[in-house]
Amino acid sequence: MNSHPNERVPCRIFERASDASVAAAKEIAELIRTNAKQGKTCVLGLVAGSSPANVYNELVRMHRDEGLSFANVITFNLTEYFPMQPFELQSIARFMHEHLFDHVDIQPSNVHIPDGSAPRDEVNAFCQQYEQQIRDAGGIDIQLVGVSRTGHIGLNEPGSDRASRTRMITLDRVTRTDAASDFFGAENVPRYGITVGVGTILEARRILVLAYGEGKAEIVSRTVEGYVNASVPATFIQDHPNACFLLDDAAASTLTRIQSPWLLGEVTWDDQITRRAVIDLAEGVGKAILKLTDADYNEHGLQDLLAAHGSAYDINLRVFRHLQSTIIGWPGGKPKHAKQLGDRPGHRDDIYPKRVILFSPHPDDDVISMGGTLIRLVDQKHEVHIAYQTSGNIAVFDEDALRFAEFVEDFCSEFDIQAEGLSQLQSHIDEFLRNKKPGQIDSKQMQQLKGLIRRGEAREGARCCGVADDQLHFLDLPFYQTGRIKKSPISEKDIEITVDLMRRVKPHQIYAAGDLSDPHGTHRTCLSVILQSCLVCQNDPWYEACAVWLYRGAWQEWAPSEIDMAVPLSPQEVERKRVAIFKHESQKDRALFPGSDVREFWQRAEARNADTAGRYDALGMAEYAAIEGFVRWDGKSGIEL
Repeated sequence: MNSHPNERVPCRIFERASDASVAAAKEIAELIRTNAKQGKTCVLGLVAGSSPANVYNELVRMHRDEGLSFANVITFNLTEYFPMQPFELQSIARFMHEHLFDHVDIQPSNVHIPDGSAPRDEVNAFCQQYEQQIRDAGGIDIQLVGVSRTGHIGLNEPGSDRASRTRMITLDRVTRTDAASDFFGAENVPRYGITVGVGTILEARRILVLAYGEGKAEIVSRTVEGYVNASVPATFIQDHPNACFLLDDAAASTLTRIQSPWLLGEVTWDDQITRRAVIDLAEGVGKAILKLTDADYNEHGLQDLLAAHGSAYDINLRVFRHLQSTIIGWPGGKPKHAKQLGDRPGHRDDIYPKRVILFSPHPDDDVISMGGTLIRLVDQKHEVHIAYQTSGNIAVFDEDALRFAEFVEDFCSEFDIQAEGLSQLQSHIDEFLRNKKPGQIDSKQMQQLKGLIRRGEAREGARCCGVADDQLHFLDLPFYQTGRIKKSPISEKDIEITVDLMRRVKPHQIYAAGDLSDPHGTHRTCLSVILQSCLVCQNDPWYEACAVWLYRGAWQEWAPSEIDMAVPLSPQEVERKRVAIFKHESQKDRALFPGSDVREFWQRAEARNADTAGRYDALGMAEYAAIEGFVRWDGKSGIEL
C-alpha cells in the first residue's frame, strides 16, 4: 500500500474526510461480518472525537440500512476524563452512546469504557482489570486512533513510554487547551484522564489512524515521515506491521508527495505546481524570484523543471508576473474613469459598482479575516452586505451576560420603565449562574442574551467599516442552535435561508471563510452551507457573473503560491481594521474559545497580514504594510457538501 519510501507508515489520501470515514467503516464492517460467519467475536478499540464521529455515523447507517449486526462485537474505548460521570455532557461514555452504542444491537456487557467515576484509590486496580479484560477478549482486532496536534494518541502525552499500559495520566496544558471548547473554558477541563497505554495500542492486530483537516497536517507529516520519538508518541505507530493513516487532502497537504512531489520523482509541471516549486525555492534560499539562477534550481532538486521549461530566467519571469498580477487594489473592480491603459489584463471589469455578500461564520470573522478588504470595498462605493451565519452565543462569558442583564434592569429602574419581563430575565440569569455547573449548557434565555451581545458588537464593527445597518443580515442558521460545541447536521432550512438571501441580493461577489483549521468546525460547516447554496443557484441568470472568494485569517493564512487575489492594506487601513475588531468586546483580551493560538484575534490577524506582505516583499513584489489573501472557488472544491 505504501509506494512512498519516505513515508514510514502507509497512508491513504481521500478528497474528503467523509470518504476516509466511510473507508474506515467499511473495513470495520467487513471484519465484523467475516468473524460472525466464522462464529468469532470482533474486538474493536474505539476512540471519541470529531474525526471518528463520521465513522460511527456510517456504521449506524450500515446497521440500519444493510443489516450490519454488532451482536458479535466487543469494544474497548481508549480514554475517559477523570473525574467524570458517564452521564456528563463531556464524557467519552456519553459520546459513544450518542454516536454509536444507542443505535446498534451491541450487547451492553460487551461495551468497555474507562471508568472516570471510580474512586481515586481504586483507579490503579481498575486499569489493571481493563488490561486483563482486553486479554480475555483475545486482544484488539482493529484499533481506531486519532492523533492530536502534539502527536499524542489516546491520552498518552509526549514523553509516554512505548511499553506503557492503561493508567491515569495528568493532562498537559496543550491537551487541556484543545479540550477547552467542549468544557466551555480551559479552567473546567479535568486535570486527569485514564488512557490505554501505547504498548496496549501497538498490540492491536490492525491500527487505523484518522486525521482530517489542515490543523493536523504538520503533525501528520512529522509522524509519518519523521523518526520515532517519545516526544511524539504517535511515531511509535511506525513500528506496527499493519497500521494505516486515513487522511483527507487537507491533513495530507504537508506530506512530501503532496507539498514537494518533485523531490520524489517525475511530475507534470503545470502552472500550479511550477508556481509552488519556484516560490518554495525562492523562500528556501532567501532570494527574490527574479534572482534565482540555474544553479539554484539544480542544487535543490528542480533539474526536471529546467529541462521542461527552459532557463531559470524564463521560469522566474512567468511566476513573477503571475504573483504580481494577484496584487489588486480594487477587489471589486474599478469605475470607468479610474481604469488605466496599463491595468493588467484579467482584472478589468464592466460591472461597477458591484453587489457583494460577505458571509461571516461568527459575528467577528468578517473584520478579523478581511476587515481591510471590507473597508476597501465600501470606500470604493460597492454595495456590501454582511451575512452573519451564526449567533456566536456560546463564545460569550457568563459574567458579560450578567453585566448586560443588570444594566437593563438598572436602566429600567432609573427611568421608571415598567418591564416585568426584563426583571424576570435578570432574576433568571442571576439564579441560573449561581447554580450553573462547569460545562453546563446555557438556558434558552441565556443563549438569547449572549446572541444579542454578539449581534450588537457585529453592528458596531460593521459601522466602523462603513456598512449600513440595513445591509447586515443575521441568519442564525439552525444547525448552530444547540447551545453546545457539537452542532446539528446541515438541514434544508440552513440552505433555504442562505439561498433566499443570495437570490434577494443577486451578488456579483461572494466572500466566504475558507479557514478550515477552525478547531470547532463551524467554519467548515458554514462554508459547506454557502457552497451548497451556490450549487442551488448556479443556473440563476445572476450567478453567471458571480465570483466566490475564500478568505482566511482567524486561524491561518493562504500561502503566496495559493493566492489568487492579494489586497494590499495601507497603515491607515490596518488601524481601521483593528478598531473594527476591538468593537467585539466580548472577544477582546481573552476569548472563551481561543484555540491553540494564545494571541488575541486582532494580534493574529495583523501578524498574518504583515507576514503575507513580508513574503510578497521578499519574493520581489512591492513592499506593503499588510496583505489579505483570497482564493477563488472553482466550483469543484473538496469541501464536505
